[in-house]
Amino acid sequence: MVLRREPTARQMRLGVELRRLREGAGLTAIEAAALLGVNRVQMSQIESGLAGVSEQRLRRLASHYACTDQEFINALVAMATDRTRGWWEEYRGLLPTSFLDLSELEHHALYQRHVAILHVPGLLQTEDYARAVFSSRLPELTRDELELRIQHRKARQRITIPYEAVIHEAALRIRVSDRTTSRAQLARLLELSEADHITLRVIPFDLDGFASASSTMTYVGGPLPKLDTVLRDALHGSAFIDSEAQLNTYRTSFRKVESDSLEPERSREVIHKLAKEL
Repeated sequence: MVLRREPTARQMRLGVELRRLREGAGLTAIEAAALLGVNRVQMSQIESGLAGVSEQRLRRLASHYACTDQEFINALVAMATDRTRGWWEEYRGLLPTSFLDLSELEHHALYQRHVAILHVPGLLQTEDYARAVFSSRLPELTRDELELRIQHRKARQRITIPYEAVIHEAALRIRVSDRTTSRAQLARLLELSEADHITLRVIPFDLDGFASASSTMTYVGGPLPKLDTVLRDALHGSAFIDSEAQLNTYRTSFRKVESDSLEPERSREVIHKLAKEL
């Protein structure tokens, strides 16, 4: 059993789902290990993503765990047997692991939703806007670190899946750089809003009783709802959230924010108006 030095978030998620199935079946790690003919340490390595698991072993575990959801089992098998070496791997060792994990997550996603309060979502940013955002990070980035982040962000922007962003007017008005950068960013949003797979909605300042969102949220749709993931950014780093209870909370939160936002056509009018004011 070859151990991974640094499992990806996707590999760790597979391990988490296997552990949840085991615990749901009321089995201990030692009992599950015996079913596979491995020891407790090796079982722990599988459930932590440090070691892979074959399709045969995974299906055997699912059978012993009395999991009858074949669609879910097949999705786990796809995760276990995937050997994709994506474009993001060229940044391994150069960027924080969370950057690569997000790229891998997006690569396998069926759709993505975003709530933005203070900044335009990264997938929609112009290069100058992204440069200004990254330049404000603390501790300050070196020139090479800054350029790597910008290149990586531009590569992520090849959006082909359904993408919906709800952006607060504050994010549209805050000048991360100068008027020229802000004007170009708003023009870019108007351009992207015409794409069939991209939906942009705006939350205006004058909306009464809005208290549905206080921070940015990225919701990434997996092959099944139970394999969805929420990404939350904070000063100390990114957090991937995948528990069923929390996913339900974020789904409800997004629906509320979405229902409070303006329709796409009205949102484009607001963006156009803000651009003219610049």
